[in-house]
Amino acid sequence: MDDGSAPQKGTVTQRAIERIKAMIGEGRLEPGQRLPTERDLAAQLGISRSSMREAIRALTVLGVLEARHGSGIYVTRLEAGDLLETFGVVADLSRGPQLVELLEIRRVLESTATALAAARITADQLAEVEKHLTAMNATDDPEEILAHDLAFHREIAAAAGNETMAAILEGLSSRTFRARVWRGYQEEGAFARTRREHAAIHRALVARDPEAARAAAAAHVGEVEEWLRAQLGP
Repeated sequence: MDDGSAPQKGTVTQRAIERIKAMIGEGRLEPGQRLPTERDLAAQLGISRSSMREAIRALTVLGVLEARHGSGIYVTRLEAGDLLETFGVVADLSRGPQLVELLEIRRVLESTATALAAARITADQLAEVEKHLTAMNATDDPEEILAHDLAFHREIAAAAGNETMAAILEGLSSRTFRARVWRGYQEEGAFARTRREHAAIHRALVARDPEAARAAAAAHVGEVEEWLRAQLGP
């Protein structure tokens, strides 16, 4: 009879995952460094090789570790963009209420990034934002509008100066997801409204007004959010 004293395998694997993450967090394993062999690491942490193997596999899937063919397992460089690719997958595959949740997150981050950009944007970055706004206004081709819309927001996120926030926004603003929204907008003839919203964001950046920029970006994403809620119905 099982008296509950034997540790469950999932728990041991989870402990192995946490120990490896702790080693990285404490600097005992550096980004780009090769992991000790599975056997050595298991012995070092007092964990079975099978649990260690599962932990390494899980951390590889998460992007914390990377397997290099014929060379071994390495700690990922931990660049924000690499570690946050999962967001793009979630945004691409999400449906219904989960999409609304993603838009809520994007509204918070996009408005914060745009406010930071208003305070930090350089003249060159502002010129790039303006270039994409002009191009967006000069065409009725949905594909071109989509491409410049993505670039417009990407430039603003970069100008905010926070690479991790920019990487999260990049994932939440995947091209597949945006294309679905644009198709719906096109059907409703909402291009004029979204152009006005982009123009308001641009004006706030030119004015170097973080609060106006925050409000304009929140209103822009909020419109998409409301449109999507209406599509889903009660």
